[in-house]
Formats: sequence, structure tokens, C-alpha cells
Amino acid sequence: MAAHNELGRLGEEMAADFLKENGYVILDTNWRFQKAEIDIVCTQNNLLVVVEVKTRTSVEIGLPIDAVNNKKIRLLTRAIDEYVCAKNLDVEVRFDVISIHKEGNSFVIEHITDAFYHF
Repeated sequence: MAAHNELGRLGEEMAADFLKENGYVILDTNWRFQKAEIDIVCTQNNLLVVVEVKTRTSVEIGLPIDAVNNKKIRLLTRAIDEYVCAKNLDVEVRFDVISIHKEGNSFVIEHITDAFYHF
């Protein structure tokens, strides 16, 4: 497996652990619909939370959250629409981003709630 794939997988594992520690219930990981993949689908307080995880080895080229562009947002919103319909859910949806970057020998995790809105 390529190093960037291993880093991405590690970031998603750290993000899932972080969410569990903070009271979220993980429903699905790496859920796919067409060209989109939702990294983590979880719940908190009767709210369905879509979490996009971005992990980088450094912030020299920008923060990990900078990689969540309009195209990615469109893919995520289409995918979660399909997820909600396929599972016949009647819930409010929130989009979060967990941004992870390496600092020295450790990682910094930033959880951005309500990272974007899509209408």
C-alpha cells in the first residue's frame, strides 16, 4: 500500500477513536456511492454526522481542511442523500471535517463541526 494511503487510513482510525471518545456512535466507515466516499458516518444527540477526514504529514502546503473543495462537498452531499434514502432515515444531517497533521512525533487533531452547509 502506498504511504499516502497508509497515512489516510491511520488518520481515519485516529478520527474514529477521537469521535468515540467524545460520545459519537460510529455507524459506517468508508461508505461509497458512485464516485463518492464518506469517511465516517456517525450520530450524536439524534443528529446524523458526516465526517470527512483529511490527514497530512505537514502543513507546509496548507492545512488539511483546505483539501475539502466544492467538488468534494458536492460528492459528499449526494452520497449522504443516498445513504439517508437507502436506510430510510428521517434525521437532520451535519457535515464535519476532522483535520489531522503531524507535528514533531505526534499528530494534531482538529474537529470542525458544521464545516460547511449545502443547500
